[in-house]
Amino acid sequence: MSYDKTLATREFNRWSESYDRSILQWLLFGPSHRAIIRRIRAESANRPIRVLDVGCGTGVFAERILSAVPHAQVWGVDLVSAMLVKGSSRWKRHSGQVVAIQGDSERLPFDSGAFDFVTCANSFHHYPNQANAVAEMKRVLKPGGRLLLVDGFRDAPWGWFIFDVCVAGFEGEVHHCSRKQFRELFEAAGLVDVTQEINRGPAPFIMNLAKSPSGATIPSPHFATATVSSRV
Repeated sequence: MSYDKTLATREFNRWSESYDRSILQWLLFGPSHRAIIRRIRAESANRPIRVLDVGCGTGVFAERILSAVPHAQVWGVDLVSAMLVKGSSRWKRHSGQVVAIQGDSERLPFDSGAFDFVTCANSFHHYPNQANAVAEMKRVLKPGGRLLLVDGFRDAPWGWFIFDVCVAGFEGEVHHCSRKQFRELFEAAGLVDVTQEINRGPAPFIMNLAKSPSGATIPSPHFATATVSSRV
């Protein structure tokens, strides 16, 4: 059976109970979160910013962004309601600065051009229609806004074994993009200034960075969205 949103939802419903205690929080999520936050801090220059975290899970990363970048307001979106429910204490603790919404990465429930930064950390391989997801991330970026997408780096032998053999064997037919595939997805979506950084630790990951073109025409979505308020 091919991997689809039904399987992804079932998998993350199960994982929601142990997600915050997973060894991946230390081995992969923590290092990749810190790498993204360093870039956001360097580029935001203490100005008020709006950040959307796609695949936000229980809000661990959203909380880390807010702690490190207090001038940010963070929205999180996740397909799986159980993950959002498990993070309810975080959403309440940071009410007014962190907003969590259930939604699909292929139909992000936000107005076009709403965010200064869009992040996606370690969930992209679960998205069955990755090109559509990247196009949506680009749509909700302001002109000149930045996309930062991290996932497992599978191009080297160790990464191939971890992600294409072990992870795929455990999670099903998920797809970790190669460096070349990420670049092609970004360029096809109309993103520019694409750069890629590789972390070759015990759980290697690739951080893909790109911008929405300045002065670009912002397309309107063909579905209902929520307007992002200006509370920062």
